[in-house]
Amino acid sequence: MNKKPYIVDTTLRDGQQSLIATRLKMEDFEDQLIDFDQVGFYSMEVWGGATYDSCIRYLNEDPWKRLQTIREKLKNTKIQMLLRGQNLVGYRNYADDVVELFVNKVADYNMDIIRVFDALNDIRNLEKSIEVAKKRNIHVQGAISYTVSPVHNLQYYLNYTKELVERGVDSIVIKDMAGLLKPKDAYDLVKEIKEKFNIFVNIHSHATTGLASMAYFAGVEAGADIIDLALSPFANGTSEPALEPFVYTYDLDLNTKTIMKLVEHFWKVRSKYKEYDVKMQSIDARILNAQIPGGMLSNLVSQLKSQKAEDKLNKVLQEVPRVRKDLGYPPLVTPTSQIVGVQAVLNVLTGKRYSMITNEVKNYLKGLYGKPPAPVDQ
Repeated sequence: MNKKPYIVDTTLRDGQQSLIATRLKMEDFEDQLIDFDQVGFYSMEVWGGATYDSCIRYLNEDPWKRLQTIREKLKNTKIQMLLRGQNLVGYRNYADDVVELFVNKVADYNMDIIRVFDALNDIRNLEKSIEVAKKRNIHVQGAISYTVSPVHNLQYYLNYTKELVERGVDSIVIKDMAGLLKPKDAYDLVKEIKEKFNIFVNIHSHATTGLASMAYFAGVEAGADIIDLALSPFANGTSEPALEPFVYTYDLDLNTKTIMKLVEHFWKVRSKYKEYDVKMQSIDARILNAQIPGGMLSNLVSQLKSQKAEDKLNKVLQEVPRVRKDLGYPPLVTPTSQIVGVQAVLNVLTGKRYSMITNEVKNYLKGLYGKPPAPVDQ
């Protein structure tokens, strides 16, 4: 194959977030950072998303100290984080001065790339974080929260890409959190973005439905520059595809000896976190209908387990797209995935739809999270 993509390694952020509920302790990877630095990745996603919350809530770790340690040991590899726009690393919108303070703090730790997204693809929720990051000379990667619905088509995504480019982003990522991106759609979207905007394009997808690897191949053929992968112990299932097959398929100029050393280590580590395993490692075609991203699926299972209602999972998976339609087809990614997911669980467990409505749904309907992609069902 002529074109060889650059690789973003997601093992320490989205890989472990998707498969072990973001419980990976720093003690289990700190000594391996030197090895990671020798592989030759384009960059490593190491912070943001749910890691900040998990460090404080579950791991008794300082997320800033974690970032500092990673930065100090990855001397030759760019590091990146996932930022939820105006939500930062939280679950609600914050004031502009809070966003400015947080992004400047991230810049002080020498973050190379900030991948910034909004769950509703509402550009207003990205403007402040993009502005501050650009002032600090951080590479800003604008994310398209990809989903499938009557309103989410090729032109919709091209229009949103135009808004991102006009705000000055340095690259675009197609963020397919639920693994819904079909190969042909990947090819068409990447090709159009490259032709119209001449910008670096990254594809991020999850292996949940079995489409991700095919979408990657099609996207690279169309001109995509970067793909997201994880080491096999934290890949596949509800995570990204595994790195190793792509190294051999594309004959990538990466340090394979070091990769295999890391793989061996993390298989041993993975066994320590069995209690957090999603338990759904193979392809799950139900997600093509429910359109649930990996992290959301594990949360739904956990919620039902706590209510001793695991047998209701299939009903919840059927209810999720109904709630999503009612709310105007929001892409299911934090925080909208939690908003839709919790309401779907309540609808199933109470036996009467919307007899109980969460405060988050009420705030969503008030517009506190942004503008829904389509009108809400009245």
